[in-house]
Parts: sequence; structure tokens; C-alpha cells
Amino acid sequence: MKNNTLKYATIFTISGASFALGAFISKKAERVPITAGMVQEASKIFNIEYTQAQADSTLNNLNQWNIYYERFRQLKMPNSIVPALNFNPIPVGFVQPDKTNGFVLAKSPKVTLPADKNQLAFYTIRQLSELIRTKQITSVELTKFFLERLKKYDPKLLFTVSLTEEYALKQAAKADEEIKSGHYKGVLHGIPYGVKDLLAQKDYKTTFGAVPYKDQKLDVDATVITKLDAAGAILCAKLTLGELAQGDVWFGGKTKNPWDITRGSSGSSAGPASAVSAGCLPFAIGSETMGSIVSPSTECGDTGLRPSFGRVSKYGAMALSWSMDKLGPIARSVEDVAIVFNAIQGTDPNDLSTIPATFNYNGNGQSLKGYKIGYVKADFERKGQNQATDSATLAKLRELGAELIPLEYPKLPISSMAVILDAEAGAAFQELVINHQTDGMVLQNKNAWPNTFRSAQFIPAVEYIQANRLRTMLIQAWYEKLKGLDLYVTPSFGNLNLNVTNLTGNPCVVLPNGYNPRGRQLSITFMGQLFGEGKMLQAAAIYQNATDFHTKHPSLNF
Repeated sequence: MKNNTLKYATIFTISGASFALGAFISKKAERVPITAGMVQEASKIFNIEYTQAQADSTLNNLNQWNIYYERFRQLKMPNSIVPALNFNPIPVGFVQPDKTNGFVLAKSPKVTLPADKNQLAFYTIRQLSELIRTKQITSVELTKFFLERLKKYDPKLLFTVSLTEEYALKQAAKADEEIKSGHYKGVLHGIPYGVKDLLAQKDYKTTFGAVPYKDQKLDVDATVITKLDAAGAILCAKLTLGELAQGDVWFGGKTKNPWDITRGSSGSSAGPASAVSAGCLPFAIGSETMGSIVSPSTECGDTGLRPSFGRVSKYGAMALSWSMDKLGPIARSVEDVAIVFNAIQGTDPNDLSTIPATFNYNGNGQSLKGYKIGYVKADFERKGQNQATDSATLAKLRELGAELIPLEYPKLPISSMAVILDAEAGAAFQELVINHQTDGMVLQNKNAWPNTFRSAQFIPAVEYIQANRLRTMLIQAWYEKLKGLDLYVTPSFGNLNLNVTNLTGNPCVVLPNGYNPRGRQLSITFMGQLFGEGKMLQAAAIYQNATDFHTKHPSLNF
């Protein structure tokens, strides 16, 4: 990209117009004139002191701006309208890590239809596709099988918002006709899947998991769904998410973990992680802004891919944070998420945040010899019950031939940049605050969205811009630290990695790497260079194929 420094300066200066100084939000029925006393009191929130004369001087501007804010609100902008700011995570000096495009899968082993068809529930995409390709099973048969499992286990696990049964059976019949006539589209042709219910499909409701939107129907198909349709995949269900993409509690209840239904599935990609883990779908599309693929994938023992920011179109998806939202697959293996990613990645004229990038993946590797893999030394040395499992992961990587290189985070106030997410979320759902619709949401504690949205109205535009300037520094610093590495690994939780990389836009794949003393699933995160999904997934697949954690599945005896 040309002149990245100027690009960031321009973007973040413009952003000042997007956020009102929330201290002066008034009730819809009456706009109260702002006085100098109000200014002096409000300024205390921001730790800035104004004299009486200075406060007086601001009144013309503040009262005029308040009129502007009212005009903004009267437009009732839908969630789909993006700000005229286009976040780009590319640092100065960036070079594409993958020079060419290429997608090569390992040779598939011979797959035969099991005598007990229930075993199909935990087959990988690759195994199921071989059964379809070799005409041992039809897409209609496979789709009916997974639809029945969704119906059977949903009453306990609460992972489904809407079954798309009619649509699915129609698409499956179409897939069978295409395959029968010799028009086989590839690995995803005829394979059932689900999507987190923040992705629009015009024949069904898109509820965002929240009471204010539970009857919402959007007249658009999300680009991700359109791309999967083109690949021949079969949409079977719209799956739960915690309200407005937070946690695992939605208007229908709490989505459960199939390994232990006394626990939630975590979130916010709650339904996708739970349904895949329970063998009710081969894969599902989730989203992440700050941990929403990593956390439920870990909790439910799945493999989840969070792509680089800008890799996958968000058109037709709910916006929480325009500069941090990402869509990605949750499945049974690294190979599976690579297959789905290959189908959904790419630029989209309907989403100006998408960025051209190559994807070069070869699944035939068996050794990590020649790979330079960083590891966040402090995270692996942290005392705790997971330390032995994390150390064993490093030992396995060394055994597979990798050169391990210690790494540390930039010394910047990283956690403080969470204000970016809060401000953008507060803007995305400001109308709920103004109309008091947050009052009807299920969770109302101090850490839940209703309180965050209300609090976010007090974030000054100036501080939002300052946080983004700091983010520019973080992006550049992290790029410099990762130079010379192919990728790095880190324990998935209890560190700064989620914060750092959701701000920088780097990709990750999270996969099972063991169990804690209580038998709960643990995970390791493989992190890639920006747009370095190819090498990251190759390394993760080599590690995963040398272990068997991903082959385990819950008993479902409940």
C-alpha cells in the first residue's frame, strides 16, 4: 500500500466526526441547553479542568454540535451502514508473506460408509466429501442426517436459532443433481453447515441473539453465505450467539458445552462451537472481535480459524466493531478450516475493508524442519495448572523440527486500547441506548453490553482518535517484532495475545492440545504473520496430525 503513514493520519483525523461527546446526550423529548456549569462538571469525567471563561467559550460550539447530533439520530441509520473510515492493518514496509496462490490438500485416505451411520457425526469435511464424491452417500441423505441431529440435541444444548430445513433440502437436492450430471464443484459440494445468527440470509430471520432484533429479517444474503452456496455447501441452521456477540447467553437461554452441559459453550460464537463439537454439523461460520472464535473453540474442543482482518467479507454481517470484526470457520481439524477459508476468503466490492491477499497452503507437510516459530516466553513460563500442557506443546514442536525463538509483546498500554472496541460498539448500537431498548436485553450486569453501550456514549472522539494513533504504533511495533518468523505460538488465554492481535489484525488458528486436571479442554494458538494464513495453517496441521486431541468428542450422554 502507498504512503501508509499518511493513510493512518487521514483515517483517524476524519473519525472525530463520528462520535458525539456523550456527556451531553439528552432525552429524545427535550434538548436541554448546555451551560458553563455543565461543561465544568462534565470535564471532570475526562480529567480536564476548564476555567469559567473557557467553559463559556465552548457553549456556542457545544450547543451547535448537539443540534448536529440530533440530526444524525433522526436518520435512524441501520447497523449495516459503515463509517467513512476504512481501517487497514498493513504496516509500513509490509511484504506479502505468501508470494503466490495455491491450495493443495493432502491425498485423501480411502473412506467407506460406516455400518453405524451415527459415526458420520464426527467425520471431517474431507471424509464426508469423499463419501459424496464417490457416491456412497447423497447430499440429501447427509443433510437429513445432520438436520435430525440438530433437532435431537438442540433442546439440551440450545445452539439453534432457526433451522433452515426447507432451504437446506432444496439445496442438497440441487447438489445431488449437479454431482450426478458430472458437475462436481469440489470438497464442500453437498456438505452441510451452519452460520452464527449475525449473518443475513434473506429467507430467514437474523436475530443477532438479542431481544430487540429477534423478529428482524434482512433482505440480503451475506457474502460468506453466497460464497459457500457457490461452493455447493448446504446451509442447515442459523446458530446462536450471545446477545449482540457477547458471551453465550441469548434471548432463548444459555448455549451449553456438549462436554459438560452444566457449563456454557462460551462465546460469542456459542452455537457454532457447540453444534460442531456435538457432531451436529461438520463446520460452522463464527465471528470474532475479541475472542469470540478462540474462546468457544477452546471450551468445546473444536478447531477455529480467525482470519486476518480484511481477508473475509463482512457484508451482510452484524457490525459490532467496524475495525475489529472478523468472520471465520469452526470445524474438526486444521485441514477443515483451511478448506472453508479457501472458499470464503477474498475481496468483495460490497465490503471496502477487504484487502487483496494471496493464500498458499499445502497440506502434504509432515515436518516443521525449516520453520522459525516464535513463542511468547513469559506466557509459557507462567505458573499454573496448564503449564505442563503448554510445555509439552513446545516440546512436540521441537520434536517435529521447528526452530523456536523467544518473543515478547511491545511495551505499550495494550489493554487501554479496548476503548476502540467500546466506542465503536457504542456507536453501532447507540439507537438502543437512546430508545432504552437495552433495558430489555437479558444480561444487565456491569460487564454486559447494555452498560458498555451506555458508558461508551461518554468516550470523547479525541480519545478514540488517540487510541487509534496508539494502535498504529502497536501495528508497526508488532510487525517489527515478528520479522524473520514464519509464525508464533502462545497459550490461548491469560495473556495479552487476544488484545494485541485483534488490534493488529493478525490471523490465528486455535486447536486442542490437552486437558486440565479436571478434564476440561485446553488449546494452543498458532499465530500468523498478517495475511500469513497459509504457513500458519500448514504448521498447525503438522502439529495436529502428530497428536490426537482433535479426534476426541463428547459422549453426549445427557
